[in-house]
Amino acid sequence: MATQSPFSFLDDLFSRITRGMQPPAWMVEEFQRRLVLLINHVLMQEPEAQTRLAGQAGRVVEARWRMFVMRLVATPAGLLDLAALEAAPDLTLTLAEESPWGLAQAAFRGDKPALHITGDVAFAGEVNWLVENVRWDLEEDLARLIGDVPAHAMADATRRMMQALRQFAARMPGSTGQGGE
Repeated sequence: MATQSPFSFLDDLFSRITRGMQPPAWMVEEFQRRLVLLINHVLMQEPEAQTRLAGQAGRVVEARWRMFVMRLVATPAGLLDLAALEAAPDLTLTLAEESPWGLAQAAFRGDKPALHITGDVAFAGEVNWLVENVRWDLEEDLARLIGDVPAHAMADATRRMMQALRQFAARMPGSTGQGGE
């Protein structure tokens, strides 16, 4: 007998609440602009990523999940910017997992979410390289604000907490991970 996730009712509740609801356009745009700033901050820490992205200048990637859509264009500087709404995407990435709880559980396990990819294969390869090789060194950024020792302590505590969450997620019903370690 298959067991159902204890969080399935939350998926249903989330779907009912968000059905037909759309955040205001200004809120979506502001969120997207701040996300672009964060992505560019991370890209600027990796010169190879900027070089590869600069080679794709003018190309548009569209990311989709549920009702959310974001289009980004590669700039000649090797960074990203919001693309014009009418810009046709060269590459579309659609998250296959509809459930926010399923996404969170996969993230805690350290799994990458399933994607449907359509569009330019070479551009997809470059985007995949970015995803595989660019990492945000949050501990280094935090150290600039509060110092090395406190930043290291916070990062270590966060790593231990994430490991515990991964172990918990692996034991959840419906998980594809191996239970326990």
